[in-house]
Amino acid sequence: MKRNDIRLALPSKGALYQDTFNFLEACGLKVNRPNPRQYAATIPGLPNLTVMFQRPGDIVIGVREGTVDFGITGYDILAEKGFGDNGRHLLILHDELGYGHCTLNLAVPEAQPARTLADLAAWAETLPADDRSLRVATKFPRTTGQFLAEHGVAPVKLVEVEGTLEIAPAIGFADLIADLVSSGITLRDNHLRPLSDGQILASQAVLIANKQTLQARPEALDIARQMLEYIEAHLRAQGSYLVTANVRGDSPEAIAEAMQGRPYISGLQGPTISRVVTSGAAESWHAINIIVRQEHLFPAIAELRAIGGSGVIVAPCTYIFEEEPARYRAMLAALRG
Repeated sequence: MKRNDIRLALPSKGALYQDTFNFLEACGLKVNRPNPRQYAATIPGLPNLTVMFQRPGDIVIGVREGTVDFGITGYDILAEKGFGDNGRHLLILHDELGYGHCTLNLAVPEAQPARTLADLAAWAETLPADDRSLRVATKFPRTTGQFLAEHGVAPVKLVEVEGTLEIAPAIGFADLIADLVSSGITLRDNHLRPLSDGQILASQAVLIANKQTLQARPEALDIARQMLEYIEAHLRAQGSYLVTANVRGDSPEAIAEAMQGRPYISGLQGPTISRVVTSGAAESWHAINIIVRQEHLFPAIAELRAIGGSGVIVAPCTYIFEEEPARYRAMLAALRG
């Protein structure tokens, strides 16, 4: 049955749920969900979009199959479930939303001497003598199996586990685990140690879309552009400040010359300098406007003072819009390709 609506799926639970709400609100795309028990919501800034809530794994499958058009989920789940059709129906619109960071790692019991993948491969080679394979408990069998095969670890038996993984080696259910790690505290509390080179992948929240929807429905393409505009502008503005200062000078060119060679007050494409209209003042004043990264803020103020700047005002940036989002151009290229 053909749908007329356009759907965005968001995580219904877990760490990504609230983080996604907060992120979209910071981007100017606040989700309106009056009843937390309802499965649908809206984004007033995108009135033609219906927001739905699903488990992160179901989001990947839904976007791939076309039951939803856009989704935000973790890259770890995308890598595991997203490419069953070689990815031809699924397109990553933004792979670095900046939250939901974790890694998928191989971890062994602390008593096990293996510390590297080479050690693990050597261990696995001894097991056929006992008529068994190296047992790896994981919720990511596809990703884990591919990683182990690429590094020559064999023979391996992947044990899919739905519940807690950390207990699997302790009860003899597996020899080691492949699990998501954020702080590493849970591994240490369960006497497990990650392999030094056993990181399978790094993950964070990603925005994905159904490629066929974007190719067939111009209204979906328009929503994709709007989302990318807000997201890119917000991410670009994070940690940046608009700095305004008044400086004495005969002309904008003279002030620009005084600013040359000072790296912290160069701005994005250069400083914006305009004349300040003063009534009856003997001196000529100009206003400087520049964008400065947070870590460069105090050196920039020092450089402004060095050229006679005063009345410095600093305000955080909410958005920095470019002519066209780079990821929107990349999306159009991918659709054409």
